[in-house]
Amino acid sequence: MFKKILVANRGEIACRVMRTAKKMGIATVAVYSDADARAPHVLMADEAVRLGPAPAAESYLKADLILLAAKETGADCIHPGYGFLSERESFAKACAEAGIAFVGPPPNAIAAMGDKIESKKLAKAAGVNVVPGFLGEIADTDEAVKIASEIGYPVMMKASAGGGGKGMRLAFGEQDVREGFEATKREGLASFGDDRVFIEKFIESPRHIEIQVIGDQHGNILYLNERECSIQRRHQKVVEEAPSPFVTPKMRKAMGEQAVALAQAVGYYSAGTVELIVSGADTTGESFYFLEMNTRLQVEHPVTEEITGLDLVELMIRVAAGEKLPLTQDEVKINGWAIENRVYAEDPYRGFLPSTGRLVRYRPPSAEDGVRVDDGVVEGSEISMFYDPMIAKLITHGATREEAIDRQIVALDSFRIDGIGHNIDFLSAIMQHPRFREGAITTGFIAEEYPEGFHGAPASAALKRKLAAVAATIDVERAERAAGISGQLADPIAVSEQRVVLIDGERFEVNIGETVSIDGQTVEIEGEWGPDNLILTARIDGETLSVGVARKGVAWKLTAHGASHLVEVLPPHIAQYRYHMIEKIPPDMSRFLLAPMPGLLTRLHVAPGDKVEAGQPLAVVEAMKMENILRAERAGTVKAANFGPGDSLAVDAAILEFE
Repeated sequence: MFKKILVANRGEIACRVMRTAKKMGIATVAVYSDADARAPHVLMADEAVRLGPAPAAESYLKADLILLAAKETGADCIHPGYGFLSERESFAKACAEAGIAFVGPPPNAIAAMGDKIESKKLAKAAGVNVVPGFLGEIADTDEAVKIASEIGYPVMMKASAGGGGKGMRLAFGEQDVREGFEATKREGLASFGDDRVFIEKFIESPRHIEIQVIGDQHGNILYLNERECSIQRRHQKVVEEAPSPFVTPKMRKAMGEQAVALAQAVGYYSAGTVELIVSGADTTGESFYFLEMNTRLQVEHPVTEEITGLDLVELMIRVAAGEKLPLTQDEVKINGWAIENRVYAEDPYRGFLPSTGRLVRYRPPSAEDGVRVDDGVVEGSEISMFYDPMIAKLITHGATREEAIDRQIVALDSFRIDGIGHNIDFLSAIMQHPRFREGAITTGFIAEEYPEGFHGAPASAALKRKLAAVAATIDVERAERAAGISGQLADPIAVSEQRVVLIDGERFEVNIGETVSIDGQTVEIEGEWGPDNLILTARIDGETLSVGVARKGVAWKLTAHGASHLVEVLPPHIAQYRYHMIEKIPPDMSRFLLAPMPGLLTRLHVAPGDKVEAGQPLAVVEAMKMENILRAERAGTVKAANFGPGDSLAVDAAILEFE
C-alpha cells in the first residue's frame, strides 16, 4: 500500500480524499494557490506545497509543479479529485513516467472517453445506445447551422472535451446556433483547451441517469447501481439521488451491463461514471442513450456510497495499488435512499447570479441521524471568483426516499451562511415541491417550475402559525433575558404576556405564559438555541422546526422551509397604532447596463454613439468559469462606456450608459 498521497485539488474534494487516506494510514500532501493558503485542505494535510497565484491556470493546472511537489515530498501516488487535471491524459502519462501512481484510470481510457466525439463512436461499437447526432468535426457556424437543421431541432451543442455543465448550448432554431456555436467553442477552449464542438439531438422530457462503475487492474469491472441527476440548472447538476425513482430493476441491469461493456472496451479500471439520457415520456423505460463517460470521481459520489456502504475513494486507492476489488456484482446492494444537494454561492432571488466574498458565518448542520456534510470551507473562508461556486454538499440517507427528502428539509433549515448569497432556500423549496416528491422530474424541472425566477418557497397556514408562535416567544424571552432571566424556551415565563404577530400580512394574537396559545388555541412549544443564538430548534405540536433568527430593524427575520419572513411582534396596546414607514424609492438605473455579478468583462459589442435594439448582445461577462451574455432590454443609443475588455467588474458596476 502507498505511504504518502498528494491530492492535486482543493476544497471539499481534497478534504474528502484526505479523510479516507488518513483512515487508511496514508500520509497526505496538499497543494495550494495563494488564494487557498489558509484553506481547510491545506491545514488538514500533513504537508503542503504552494503552486502559484490564484488563477487555476497558474496553479492547480500546472502539472509540472504538481509532479515536482510530489517528488520533493516523497509522495508515491497522486489523487486528482475531479476537475482540474483529473481527466488529462497527459497528466496521467506524466505521473507514470515519473514513477508516481495515478489514482485513476489508464491514460488510454482517459483519452478515449475524454474526446466526446470518439467516445460516442466507441460506445456505438461496444453495443451501447447512442443519441442521434453528428460526430465529426464542425468547421464553422454555417456548417453547424446546416448540421443542426439536418438533425432536427432542438439540438444540443457540446464542447468535445467539456464536462460539469461547461461548454453546452441548447438550440431551438437557427438563431440559437448562430449565437451559441462560437460561445460554445470559446468555453471549450477556455475551460478544457479544446474548441471542437459536436451536435446531437436533444431528447425531450429528458431524465439524466448515470451508472457508477469501478474496475481493477485484473479485469474485474462492476456497476454500483445508478444515480439520478435530473434536477439541473443551465446543465449544472443541483440535486442528485440514488437510486432513481424512475429506474426499474430490469432497466438498471440493462444500463449497468452496457456501462460495463463500454468500460471493458477501453480497458478501464478505477472509478468512472457512464452518463445516460432517458426520455421521461417513454413509459417502458427502455429508451436510454449514452451521453459521455467521466473518467474520474463524480461530485455526487457520496449518494452511491450511502446506499452501497462502499468508500469509493478507498477503492480507487486500492485499485491504483494493484489490489483486486473486494466484492462481486452479486454483492452490490441497495440500502435505502440517499439525496445530495449542492450548496452554491449564488443568489436564487437575483437570477442565480454568482456570489463571491467572505463567509462571515458558516454553520453546517450536525452530521448525525442520516446527515452528512462534505465541505472544504470554514467560517472566514473566501469564496473566490477563480473557482467553482460550490460551498458544500449536503447528503441525507433514509430507509425510504421520503425519509431522505424530509431529512434534507430539516438539515437545510439548520444551515447558517452569512456574508454571501447562497441557494439554501431554493434547495429547500425543491425538496418540498410536490412534483419532486412524486419523482416526476426531468432536466427541465427548474425552468418549468420557476419560469419567472425563484421568490421563496410558499408558506402554508400551518407554518405561519408555528412561526408566529416562535416569534412571539422569542420576543418575550428576549425581554426576560434583558431582565436577567435566562433559559430555554421550555422554561415557564413568570408573567403572562400578549403579543400581536404580523407575518406576510396575516395577524396572529399570541398569549404566552406557562403555555402558549395562538388565537385561543394552545400550542406546545419548547426549543433550544443553536450557536450564537442564530438558530432556534423548536418542538411545536410534536414536530421539529429549525428557524434561523435575525433582527431586522424593529422586526424579526425568521427563515425556515425555504423562505425568509419579516415578522413584526407588537404588544397589543402598540399594535393598534402601528404604521408603515414611508417607502424609500430606489434611484432609476434603467439608463445603465449594470453588471449583474462580479466578474471579468471579456467582450464589449458596442461603442458610444451606437444604436441598439431590444435583445441585442451588448457585453460578455465571465464569472466562475461561465460566459454570461448581457443584452439590451429595449432600444436606445449608447452614451458612454465606463469599462473595457479585461476590466474586473463589481456587482452593479455601470458598464454602459444610454442616452
